[in-house]
Amino acid sequence: MSACERKRELRRRRSRTSKLNKLKSKLPKATQSEKTEIARKLRNLTPGAEELIDRWKLVESDR
Repeated sequence: MSACERKRELRRRRSRTSKLNKLKSKLPKATQSEKTEIARKLRNLTPGAEELIDRWKLVESDR
């Protein structure tokens, strides 16, 4: 793997982490429909979304 590709990978990881932190900070005040929307965005954002949805207890709001 070239150094340039590594930098891109790290940038993607950092931006994904910052987006996850923003979504997580919105959770305490979120309504049911907002929690469903957060779960949808998580699924589009990261491959490990189902684990995060379980950990953040969004399962009930998504079904």
